Amino acid sequence: MIAASASRRATLSDVAHEAGVSMSTASVVFSGKTKVSDATRERVLAAASTLGYTGPDPMAASLRRGRTGIVAVVLEGQLRAAFLDPVTIPMMDGLTEGIAPLGAGLLLLRDEPGDDDVSALTTAPVDAAVLIGCSDRFRASLDIVRGRGLPVVVIEGDAGEGIPQITLDNREAAAEIARHVHGLGHTDVTVVALPPGSDRQRGLITPDRLARATVEVTVDRLIGVRDVYPDAPAFGAKASSIDEGVIAGRELLTDPANRSTAILAQSDLLAVGVIRAAEELGLRVPEDVSVAGFDGIRVDGIGEHALTTMVQPAVEKGRAAGEQVVRMLRGEPPESLHLTCHFRRGTTTGIPVR
Repeated sequence: MIAASASRRATLSDVAHEAGVSMSTASVVFSGKTKVSDATRERVLAAASTLGYTGPDPMAASLRRGRTGIVAVVLEGQLRAAFLDPVTIPMMDGLTEGIAPLGAGLLLLRDEPGDDDVSALTTAPVDAAVLIGCSDRFRASLDIVRGRGLPVVVIEGDAGEGIPQITLDNREAAAEIARHVHGLGHTDVTVVALPPGSDRQRGLITPDRLARATVEVTVDRLIGVRDVYPDAPAFGAKASSIDEGVIAGRELLTDPANRSTAILAQSDLLAVGVIRAAEELGLRVPEDVSVAGFDGIRVDGIGEHALTTMVQPAVEKGRAAGEQVVRMLRGEPPESLHLTCHFRRGTTTGIPVR
């Protein structure tokens, strides 16, 4: 019996010698690409167990293929915060489905300013990258990936000519929900917006602040509302969260003299927070204030209400990005895709009573 030394990992050659078979026979037992007899397979696996051989070295295999089998996914901000967002989870599920034909894994990185993970993107052993989000750091991450010559797909961001993009009809969808409340008779609405830039400052979005905005999703959804309500004010939240929605709701609903009859939130989480703030203040939804969201996620904490919202195809968005990665790694030309949201009426919007 051959034993691998304590300082050396057992090799496939050791296993083949121990089992009394050729290297090619031992290799197909582990690859599963060619059928071998049960007796041969059992002899090879028994030899591998004896020698402590756990399978081919993935690094060596990747060098032979010229691929690492890893796709980088660059998310905005803290990863723990990203996975508190109910939209991110189905989108990542879809992305995993999309790259499944590659048999690749995902490496999650973040593009937070000043974080070492940006330099990790420079050296990470990956075959391609998917960039999610549109912060100020988005361009820096894109430049790094393009400088490495890696295939890249962008989800909801303008990457310029030649980069496949997966986008939503954010402006059109926001306008549709604005038309819904307009049809109910609301003439005075306020928008609770996602952060317009990486500074994540809470407060009114002034014309100057809007001009400096870098997050296209925020801008497009606001423009969509203003296609229907040109003078609609917007209050920018620090993040898409229920807590931020509560803060915005308290700010916008406390003063009866300056209270809109409808609040259009740019995420369902923000909308839930606004509803909670309204209830704290003794207001009825939708009689005293109508509230609508955006995303179409499953939301809790609003009692028997069903949230009026725009449903975005989160899984499809991720899957489409993964499919374009596969196309590029196979040498096929990628495509940009524009996906459509759909309106879902709930019980949180109604005819204004004043």
